[in-house]
Amino acid sequence: MVIPYYWAEARLQHKTPSRQITVQRWGWSDISQEDAQLLADQRAQEAMTRIESGEKLRRREPKAAYDCVDNVPIREEVVSQHGNAVITRNSYGSLCLNTPDVFFADVDASPQGMLQMSLRGCLLLVVLGVVTGILTKSVMAGLGLVIGLPWLASAIMGQINKQRLSRAEAQAKEEALTAIEAFSTGRPAWYLRVYETPAGYRLLAMHDLFDPAGDAAKEALEALNADKRFVRLCAVQGCFRARVSPKYWRMKYKVPLSLPKSKWPFPKEHVPLRQQWIEAYDQRSPKYASCRFIKDLGSGIVHPEAEAVRAVHDAYCRAQSDLPLA
Repeated sequence: MVIPYYWAEARLQHKTPSRQITVQRWGWSDISQEDAQLLADQRAQEAMTRIESGEKLRRREPKAAYDCVDNVPIREEVVSQHGNAVITRNSYGSLCLNTPDVFFADVDASPQGMLQMSLRGCLLLVVLGVVTGILTKSVMAGLGLVIGLPWLASAIMGQINKQRLSRAEAQAKEEALTAIEAFSTGRPAWYLRVYETPAGYRLLAMHDLFDPAGDAAKEALEALNADKRFVRLCAVQGCFRARVSPKYWRMKYKVPLSLPKSKWPFPKEHVPLRQQWIEAYDQRSPKYASCRFIKDLGSGIVHPEAEAVRAVHDAYCRAQSDLPLA
């Protein structure tokens, strides 16, 4: 499992008469800060050498939520460790459980049948407004329709969707649960715990351990239609992940100052504000659950390491409570 405790950054610059090349790379380590810096320096020098030779490479490493580029692990603060499981805090403040061999999968239940304004429909309404303005010889009328018709159509669709949403969400969750039950039926040796999440369901396999990059895990995640970024992340980090504290916007957490847009390790000037933000988040998060246990499926066989991870997961998520999901 690649969940580094230490991170370091390296920057190299090379000037020529015609241009300046700046290369930035990260290094990581479980041993020491010095070891992380050594890797960062090595990776930066390697990238500089390849760029100078004419190869097209990124000058800087991306700031995406799930990096997974050039096998760079996610940069997250390590909060605690429970046996082989590691709790980290992600870029938007939530805690995540990382485990090297206990299978987790989130299955989203996306409502279908929601009305959406297409680009073609929006253009037709704009053209209608322009034509009306020309026919009536009124610039104000045409401009009003160009602005007002798309807005009115969007507002009407929003009201229709609002009325449909509850029914569509219930249907989507029913269909997702049916698919999960079919998955379980086809794998009688498996033992799954099923949790409800705000977006669908979470599965925890209790019967055995899995290699996150192995064929069995990949086949199962594909069969469950798991997010492709998550599948790649499992392979790159050598672990399965599950968010175990609420998303701040779902618990309507608002503060006067926004969470700084930076990633671990944070710039020194962002640390005080981020700490203030996290303290306020931690005061509110116990009022919400991240998922709720609803049922067992399958063989009932329990691997002791999976049981240990389940206990940590359920405690952090407040999975046995009746708290609102976030």
